[in-house]
Amino acid sequence: MSDGMRVDLSALDEVIRKLWTLLDDMDKAGQTSRYQTDIPRTAFGSARFQEAGAIHSAHLQMKGELEKAIEGLHGLIDRFGKSTSKVKDKYTEQEYATKSQMDGDSSGTGPGGKWDA
Repeated sequence: MSDGMRVDLSALDEVIRKLWTLLDDMDKAGQTSRYQTDIPRTAFGSARFQEAGAIHSAHLQMKGELEKAIEGLHGLIDRFGKSTSKVKDKYTEQEYATKSQMDGDSSGTGPGGKWDA
């Protein structure tokens, strides 16, 4: 017997779809941060500009921090998406089992089915 709670499986599907889209976007951001934000040392000035090395080092450090942040977000979104998908699958299985019970196990193998003696 149901306790009156309902789960909107289509809403869970929508959340999962949006998470996978976000994950794809994070992949693109990760690729961009890794391969399209590299600034060569020479862009910060010649060897006569003493601070050029420090600025380039700061750039590399921030580039690394950005890559780590994107990687962390990617992992979080991936875990949440997988968990949400598992939850949706469990609710779907439960809904199917409940429907089967209410239909009197119409598979033909339960009580009153063609396999009963």
